[in-house]
Amino acid sequence: MVTSQSSPADVAGAPKAPATVRSAGPPRGRRRRRLYAELSRPSYIVTAVLGFAVLIGAWWLYAAVGGLSDLFLPAPDQVASRLVKYAGEDLWSDTWASFRRVSIGFLISTAMALPVGILIGTYRRVEAAIEPTMGFIRYMPAIAFVPLTIIWIGVGEEQKWLVIWIGTFFTQVLMVMDNVKRVRRELVDIGYTLGMSDLAILGRIVIPSASPAIWDTLRITLGWAWTWLVLAELVAADDGLGHRIVLAQRYLQTDTIFVALIVVGAIGLLMDQVMKFAGRRLFRWAEKGA
Repeated sequence: MVTSQSSPADVAGAPKAPATVRSAGPPRGRRRRRLYAELSRPSYIVTAVLGFAVLIGAWWLYAAVGGLSDLFLPAPDQVASRLVKYAGEDLWSDTWASFRRVSIGFLISTAMALPVGILIGTYRRVEAAIEPTMGFIRYMPAIAFVPLTIIWIGVGEEQKWLVIWIGTFFTQVLMVMDNVKRVRRELVDIGYTLGMSDLAILGRIVIPSASPAIWDTLRITLGWAWTWLVLAELVAADDGLGHRIVLAQRYLQTDTIFVALIVVGAIGLLMDQVMKFAGRRLFRWAEKGA
């Protein structure tokens, strides 16, 4: 007869030894999040200001000890004094002229690019008919069109708008097309299941879903419009920041070139921040769903 032996812990009612607890550090779910971590508004502003301070400090240091003449690299204090002098002369009129040209050219481009991009992104036959042409023209350098635009329509304001349009429109179309293509197909299928027409699906599903991405596309291409503005004003312009750069280059006024570039950058940064702020207010649902 075989007798089974059992340990005291196996006996019913016998107290069990406490389990050994391993200390393996903080739980995995509580690890500090670094990717996509939120940053408070004051911290963001302080960090941004420090970034600009480092850039200006490096510029100042290199201008002081880099061995370059002031004619080629003026120090920040020289540029600041030139900015003050320029502000008492033609700064505001030049800035307004450039801002007006960018706004008109960009709005014309946007008004044309949005419907074309939406159609290309939603109808394959339209995409086959238009998208290759858009891609073909997009790779042509916009600067090569400057003499052609002068031949076509002269040297008036319309020529500046056309240069900005050429530099912005074709890329805008392709980016809007991409934005629309990323709309979830199941949402479109639900619309068809509910008996909605193509036009209703576009207006109530596709465009609202793609709107946050389209807004970002407009914000990015607005920066490109400012780039093409300087090109548009390099030839046959009587005012504007780009025109001021050409005059300064002719007379080796490097500090004036820096002033014009800084003003363009400041205006662009301000418009970019305004569009970011407006986007957060218009598309709060998209941030919550992210």
